[in-house]
Parts: sequence; structure tokens; C-alpha cells
Amino acid sequence: MEQTHALGRRKAAVARVYLTAGKGNITINDRTLENYFPAETLQYVVNQPFEVTGTAGQFDVKVTLCGGGTKGQAEAVRLGIARALCEIDKEAYRATLKAAGFLTRDAREVERKKPGQPGARRRFQFSKR
Repeated sequence: MEQTHALGRRKAAVARVYLTAGKGNITINDRTLENYFPAETLQYVVNQPFEVTGTAGQFDVKVTLCGGGTKGQAEAVRLGIARALCEIDKEAYRATLKAAGFLTRDAREVERKKPGQPGARRRFQFSKR
């Protein structure tokens, strides 16, 4: 099997995911998964597509990540892995990944700050007198 490439995005994070047949090693920006995401919840988020499809330990993953925070990056990697698995075998994995909601790009972005306000929606305190 050759290398499969997919792109995952979430908030400001962009993950380029490369999937090859292997032993289940996950490398993110030349660091191990445990090193890059020390929190177990984020490691769980990254591994969710493999758990749902039952392919844990069958593929090696190499990820190039940029932008965003840790949570957004982990969810971007999850989307990239799910898309790459779909490219490998659509009939086997697409239905389960779609049912779990891993193929949907979360389009929510940070709303911009407006002029004359301290934040995006927050207004300065109103004073009647």
C-alpha cells in the first residue's frame, strides 16, 4: 500500500496527514503522539477513528501540524485521519466514520472583534447618568 494523504482543519489548526501500512506509530511534527499531546483526552481524540473502525495498530501516521491550540489541533488530526481512512477503503470505513461524526468539518471559527466594542459581542458598560 502506498502513502495516503488527507487534510484536516479545525478552528485555526491545519493538519496534513500521511497514512501508510505499519504498526500503529503516530508521529506529529517529528515527535511522538504522547510527547506532542501529553493530555490523555487529546490522545484519545486522535485515536478515535482507529477505535471506531477497528484498525488500531494497522497504520503508521505522520502528521504535519500548524496553527491553532491543542484542542483544535487534535480535532484537525482526527478529521485528517478519518478522511485518509476513507480514501483507503470507502466501503469499509465511510459508514462507521460518518455515523460517528468524524467526517464532518466543524466550521465554527472565532468571530472577529468589532470596532467600538471590547470584544466580538461584548459592549462597553452603559451608563445612563
